[in-house]
Amino acid sequence: MDTRLANNGLPLSLQRLRCRVNFQGLKFTPQLEVLGSKLVRMLQQRGPFVALHLRYEMDMLAFSGCTRGCSDEEAEELKKMRYTYPWWREKEIVSEERRAQGLCPLTPEEVALVLKALGFDKNTQIYIAAGEIYGSEHRLSVLREAFPRIVKKEMLLESTELQQFQNHSSQMAALDIMVSVASNTFIPTYDGNIAKVVEGHRRYLGFKKTIMLDRKRLVELLDLHDNKTLTWDQFAVAIKAAHERRSGAPTHRRVVPDKPKEEDYFYANPQECLCEGTNCHDLFGDRNSSLTH
Repeated sequence: MDTRLANNGLPLSLQRLRCRVNFQGLKFTPQLEVLGSKLVRMLQQRGPFVALHLRYEMDMLAFSGCTRGCSDEEAEELKKMRYTYPWWREKEIVSEERRAQGLCPLTPEEVALVLKALGFDKNTQIYIAAGEIYGSEHRLSVLREAFPRIVKKEMLLESTELQQFQNHSSQMAALDIMVSVASNTFIPTYDGNIAKVVEGHRRYLGFKKTIMLDRKRLVELLDLHDNKTLTWDQFAVAIKAAHERRSGAPTHRRVVPDKPKEEDYFYANPQECLCEGTNCHDLFGDRNSSLTH
């Protein structure tokens, strides 16, 4: 939907109405709200937590053409899935080219390195906000070894509680959205619609910490560390520097006239709803002035 809705050029009153509708008026069904609230309470009772939107899922990998960390058999399975859907126009995709452009979700192994470099330690509680990870539990082994306090909704809730939502991926995703909005820190590994809406909701709630990973830069740094060009300390310093201003702080949306696909999504950064009158300048400042191409 983000390419079908106008991001800019609407009256301020309408932009603020969009925020009230999306972030205050719209609610999930009572059953989802009750279970989502229970999940949030359970996590909060265990202490602060990071919601990690880990998009290493079969459909995501198949349609993006990203096979980093996959065996030849898995890569072929993903390719076959892509060809099964005639409406998906891109069939032949070079995975490493896509990855170098920052267009692939990070692998669980890459995420483990990035989180450690950002300063998260073994005691960090991490909630995996995702569907079934491709490769199941063995693909999470490195991440789980680095962060033993990893949890998923299936671990915290009884199977009977999830049963009514189990065959409805959008309803399972709704639970992840509620947890992600409530988390102490939200980290998406890919810029999908869920990541964008959660990012905007967290800005609306007072600029709650959201680390938007610079995947193109991360790939460069991960490869330099992997080939031993960068030591661990150099790698960690570079990772932190790359994300110093990518934590959900106030900033103007990027505007690209006539190219809505290339500009920032309104619901990811509803700037018109985040300040009142004269304090807008103080909040955003000159250095964050709107970027127009």
